[in-house]
Amino acid sequence: MSTSTTASVSTHILDTSAGRPAGGVAVQLSARPGREADWQALGGSATDADGRCKDLSALPEGTTHVRLDFEVEPYFLKKQADAQQDAPANRDSGATGVFFPEVAITFAVNPGEHYHVPLLLNPFGYSVYRGS
Repeated sequence: MSTSTTASVSTHILDTSAGRPAGGVAVQLSARPGREADWQALGGSATDADGRCKDLSALPEGTTHVRLDFEVEPYFLKKQADAQQDAPANRDSGATGVFFPEVAITFAVNPGEHYHVPLLLNPFGYSVYRGS
C-alpha cells in the first residue's frame, strides 16, 4: 500500500500464447533511491494461479526506481515438458531451451502512487505497461 511518502507496486503475468495467467513464476523486487544508487533487494514472491503477486514487499521511503525480475525459464520449461507429455509425436521437434530466460523491468516511481505493472508474455516476446 502506498503512503504519502512511499510508492507501492503490484504485478501479474498473462501468458498470451495460452491466453491464461502464468502461475508459479518467481518475481524478485529491488529498489533504489536515485539513478546512481545501488539496487537494494527487497525480497521476492511467486505468481499465484491467477498470475498475480499479492505479497510484494513495501518500498522504502525515498525509492525513485524499481526493478522487477521475472524468472520465466522454469515456467516455459515446465510448459514444454507438459506439452511433450500431451503430444508424444512432438517430442523430437527440436524445440529446446528458452529464448527469454528472464525478464527485468525497471521503472521510475513517485511517492504516494501505486504502480501496477503487468507482464504480457509468450515464448518469443513480451511487453509491459503501467496498468491501473
